[in-house]
Amino acid sequence: MLLQVLDYLGVAVFAVSGGIVASRKQFDFIAFLFFATLTGIGGGTLRDLLLDVPVFWIRSDGYLLVCLVVSILMWFFAGRVERFGKPLRWADAVGISAYSVMGAAKALSVGDTAFVAVLMGVATATFGGILRDVIAGEPSAILKSEIYVSAAFAGAGSYVLLVLIGVDGWLAACISALLAVVLRGGAILYGWTLPVYKSRS
Repeated sequence: MLLQVLDYLGVAVFAVSGGIVASRKQFDFIAFLFFATLTGIGGGTLRDLLLDVPVFWIRSDGYLLVCLVVSILMWFFAGRVERFGKPLRWADAVGISAYSVMGAAKALSVGDTAFVAVLMGVATATFGGILRDVIAGEPSAILKSEIYVSAAFAGAGSYVLLVLIGVDGWLAACISALLAVVLRGGAILYGWTLPVYKSRS
């Protein structure tokens, strides 16, 4: 149940971010559907391929249905969503928090090591957004100095650590997802960054 809830949540919020990009580019509805689906299932697809398990959306039409519903809603209401301010970045923040935990949880559920689980959490949380930005010709958040991938790393890493020390799965997921949202939210609101490399020559 935990994996299912996080999976649907991650797909939905990432699909919203794909719809926002399509609305800004003034694409047609098929493009809305394409970007919502690509962003929604991209990270999870990479995760399942790397884990050598059945790709999640092939076994259940529910994920594609979520992307379709989000595409329809964004087609009619993207303008209203934009009025909330920085909706793309906040949708990404929620998606990162859900999928960083989801990716790590799924890796642990199939018996992979803690290090692999953290990597799968990061890949699941960031790959769909990276694909979206590259195909749309937008500057990817991964190339900016603000906290992005590190938020996914914190979410996945904290979840794995909490589970390994015996914390209940739901509680570990909530704590870890909240940590990722706080870190990414701080980057959005206050410009939080990690120290950058400076040449010492």
